[in-house]
Amino acid sequence: MSGSRLSVLDPQVTRGLVARLRLTRLLGHFPERPVWAAFMFVNGFITIAMLAALAMATRTPFVFPSLGPTAFLFFFTPTLPTASPRNTLLGHAIGIACGYGALLLMGLEHAPPAMMVGVDLHRVLAAALSLAATGSLMILFKAAHPPAGATTLIISLGIVTRPSYLVVIEVAVLLLTLQAIAINRAAGIDYPLWASKVKPVPSAPPG
Repeated sequence: MSGSRLSVLDPQVTRGLVARLRLTRLLGHFPERPVWAAFMFVNGFITIAMLAALAMATRTPFVFPSLGPTAFLFFFTPTLPTASPRNTLLGHAIGIACGYGALLLMGLEHAPPAMMVGVDLHRVLAAALSLAATGSLMILFKAAHPPAGATTLIISLGIVTRPSYLVVIEVAVLLLTLQAIAINRAAGIDYPLWASKVKPVPSAPPG
């Protein structure tokens, strides 16, 4: 694929997308990049707006920062393992558990957010421990999902700490994942119902 195109743009996926969405005429006038950009814009807007509306109605954190990068993976690199439902749900669950576990270990579960009172040694250790543990466990469980690193910091920095809200966070991830399954499959993308069929290619060992 030429350098002018994004390496993640699979022509077969794009053809399925435009065929299902009846954008064939647009494809005749525009390159693949704008098609994916439009797909990302429309579906990113719809999915996050729905969760934000739910958050407004219930006054609970159904929308939070790390959903943004998750939505980006869902609608721009949907066939990669990191964007699969399995990696997404397990990755955020690991992030939630590690974030709250770090709070408990440092005795910060009832402390105000770091942005309000500043960062002390306990908060530094909680943040560092939560992120390190999240990354390690995602590797061990083969559930890499980079946005989960943001989820664990949201918790370990004290932004969201109420246990019931932590459950809401995972429910929000589940709802976003279900939307991604419906949208990507309707678009003709071979998006998995659980685990990705594409295995990551291991990097070459250092020479």
